[in-house]
Amino acid sequence: MRARNVVSGAILFAAVSSSCTVGPNYNKPLVVEPTVYRGAAAELSAKPDVASFGDQKWWDVFEDEALQTLIRAALEQNYDVRIAATRILEARALLGIAQADQLPEVTASASVFSQRSPAAAGRPAVDTSPVQLGLSASWELDFWGRFRRATESARANLLSDEWAQRQVISSLVSDVASAYFQLREQDLELEISRQTLASRRDSLRLTQVLADGGATSLLDVRQAEQLVFGASASIPDLESRIEQQENFISILVGRNPEGVMRGRPLIDQQQPPEVPAGLPSSLLERRPDILQAEQQLVAANAQIGVAKADFFPRISLTAIGGYQSSALARLFTGPAGLWTFGASALQPVFEGGRIRNNVAFAEARTQEATLVYQRTVQQAFRDVSDALVSYRKSREVRIEQQKLTTAAEDATRLSNMRYRGGAASYLEVLDSETRFFDAQLNLAQAQLRELQSLVQIYRSLGGGWQP
Repeated sequence: MRARNVVSGAILFAAVSSSCTVGPNYNKPLVVEPTVYRGAAAELSAKPDVASFGDQKWWDVFEDEALQTLIRAALEQNYDVRIAATRILEARALLGIAQADQLPEVTASASVFSQRSPAAAGRPAVDTSPVQLGLSASWELDFWGRFRRATESARANLLSDEWAQRQVISSLVSDVASAYFQLREQDLELEISRQTLASRRDSLRLTQVLADGGATSLLDVRQAEQLVFGASASIPDLESRIEQQENFISILVGRNPEGVMRGRPLIDQQQPPEVPAGLPSSLLERRPDILQAEQQLVAANAQIGVAKADFFPRISLTAIGGYQSSALARLFTGPAGLWTFGASALQPVFEGGRIRNNVAFAEARTQEATLVYQRTVQQAFRDVSDALVSYRKSREVRIEQQKLTTAAEDATRLSNMRYRGGAASYLEVLDSETRFFDAQLNLAQAQLRELQSLVQIYRSLGGGWQP
């Protein structure tokens, strides 16, 4: 009866002790949020109920089927994603270890051996075979919440790793899309160069015919050759860059370097005229790196409680029960039973300031994590604003470049007509052809920058990781 009262008292004491937790509870830091993103379209900023571009699924944003296939392969095979998934498993195991510290530890033991006591003082030698079965339990009471704070920290680290994986996924989706668009831009440049080379070769042949007939000079032939060689020289460089870009995409997808499938041409890629960014406050709940930084702050804050708990005594309960007998046949009889129960407390007396410095270290780490969180939020607002203004301005540049290319094309047509009619020298043709070729390449690059700005908006708004 006395043992039962002791055990009941210990359980009651443990239940009461679970309500005491040292260390500060987590409070979300204050951040200054803009009311609207700088660079956002005024008409969209006036409609706060419009869904953010970052809420869309990546397959709705990137409609090119070849690109979608590449992204799916990357999400399955990319090593960074797989490494991030492994880190989640590690964090989950550490959480299980931290949770186990809150529970009693129970061990079982069994032993049997034979022994002989030598004869002495006329007593014959005695052979015995003692048998012992036992069950022991120990439980360090979490009176001050040290284990609960450690579990809180481990759980936050797990969530941090999960958000880190989502950040990797978001970055990977954007990286694959951006690399694919760059590949299609290089394909377009190669197509322009080959078409230009074919056109200039035709022009060279015509000039040679005119020179052979005495209608023009050898100088015109040499100038026509310059145009041919200029277009021809650009092709090997583009072919090299295309193959290297394919190798880069292959690594992103988790494959060895190989060719990459193509889908829509660069000029056929869909893109909205304006992009709704949504409310800045919603970015704090959607962008993975912000949520990762917040969970790291939660984990650091919980470690303050772990460190402070070392100031207080550690209280442990132990219990041992079992049977011991010199013969197996009498093992479970009444006299063979045994048990012990006890409690102990361990209080630091002198430790040279170790505990105090551990607390100071945990508090400093929490302050650092707070500043990292606030910096991450501020950088996120900047990323969105930069991407929005880049998209709007790159669209304006692309529109003007289209006008320039059209004008250069018409100037090339007119200069060729003037040359064939004898009203202009071939130098005029050379100049207009060069300007038109450069304008076409610049237009392709402007189209690429516009698409990459769209990708950057999607990434900065925290899009791409949603399942």
